[in-house]
Formats: sequence, structure tokens, C-alpha cells
Amino acid sequence: MPEAVLIWLEVIFDVFYLVAIWTIVYLMWKKKGNLEDSTKRIGELFLLAFFLLALGDTGHVGFRVVAYALGGLEANEMLVGLGSFVTAVTVTFFYMIVAEIWRVRFNKERNILWWSFIVIGFLRLIIMLPTGNGWGTSPTPFNWSLARNIPLMIQGIGIAIFILRDSIKTKDTFSRNISIWIFVSYACYLPVILFVNKVPMLGMLMMPKTLAYLAVAVIAYKLFKTKK
Repeated sequence: MPEAVLIWLEVIFDVFYLVAIWTIVYLMWKKKGNLEDSTKRIGELFLLAFFLLALGDTGHVGFRVVAYALGGLEANEMLVGLGSFVTAVTVTFFYMIVAEIWRVRFNKERNILWWSFIVIGFLRLIIMLPTGNGWGTSPTPFNWSLARNIPLMIQGIGIAIFILRDSIKTKDTFSRNISIWIFVSYACYLPVILFVNKVPMLGMLMMPKTLAYLAVAVIAYKLFKTKK
């Protein structure tokens, strides 16, 4: 596929996604008064989680769109790197909030398991700080990319596993569907982490990965439905 076509495909997708995710965040905020007492805390957490996700992705995909407009990704590596760093930070906090959503939804204590998800998140943030991460270079150093993404994989997949386990026990279809889409997002993300430096076309998997997060947002928005 010609490079120009790929660029336009990415730009159109990025704009679509940003409009969609910010629209959902806005609707959540606007309709937060519709939350029932039993789901109020969870709804507020979802609103915060997706606000952070949208904010980070605005830096990530938004800066990529701007970089294309200013001459391409290679000519604006620092801008693209800054966007990647911002979204890496916000998605880490996103999963910390998802861990809290799991705890609240299933009446869990703040036990060792819950704290492990939080600590892993902060460990990832620390790993992302050294200059060796090469945020302003393309491609980023593989070893550093792997080092900072392993904690994210443990955090995200681990939380999804426990959400799935508890949703099956309690027959909670809402939570089960959320866990499934989290698994889908990581199924798309893992090949990118491991092989994108060797096979750049694998970067296209970031599109279905992004759509998986959008699916989670759509499911979460159901909590904000108008009261009967």
C-alpha cells in the first residue's frame, strides 16, 4: 500500500477516534447526574479514567497528526516522542483507576493484590524516566520499550483476568464484556511491542487496539443512561 495512503488512513482514523472518545467523555460528564446510587462511584471512576485516556491520546495521536502536517514524523521526532510519553503516563494511571473500579465493583478490600497493581503502575512510571527510553528518537530502543511495557502488560492483563474471574462468578455481563475488550487491546498491542521495529506494518494493529478501548468506553457509558 502506498505510503501516502497509509498516512491519510492514519490521520483520518486518529481524528475519528479523538472526536469519538472526547464525545463519550463529554456525554459521561453531562449525564453523570443520571448515575444510580449503586453505580455512582464506578461511573465517576470511569469518567476520570477515560478523561485521562482521552487527554493522553490527544497528545499521542493528536501530535502525530500535527507532525504529519509539519513535514512528517521523522522531521518532528521530539513532538511525536512527547506525545508517546504523555499517553504512556496517562494509560498507566488509567489502569490504576480500573483496578479501583474492580475493587469497588466486586466489594474487594485494598489488599496485597490491589496494591500490587498500583505499585506496578508506579514502577512503570519510574522506568519511563531515564533518557535511555529515547522518547525523542524513532524507533525507540527495543530494550527500554520492552522494560517499560512489561509492567503495563502485567498490570492491564492482570486486572482483566480478575475482572473476568469475578464477573463470571457473579454473572456480571457488564464487567465481563469490559475484560474481554481489554484482552483484545493487549492481543493487538503485544505484537507491536515485540516486533514493530522489525516489521513496521505491525503498527497498524494500534488501530484495532484503539477501537478496543473505544468499545470499553461505550460499554461504560451504559452506566450513565437516563433514569427511568
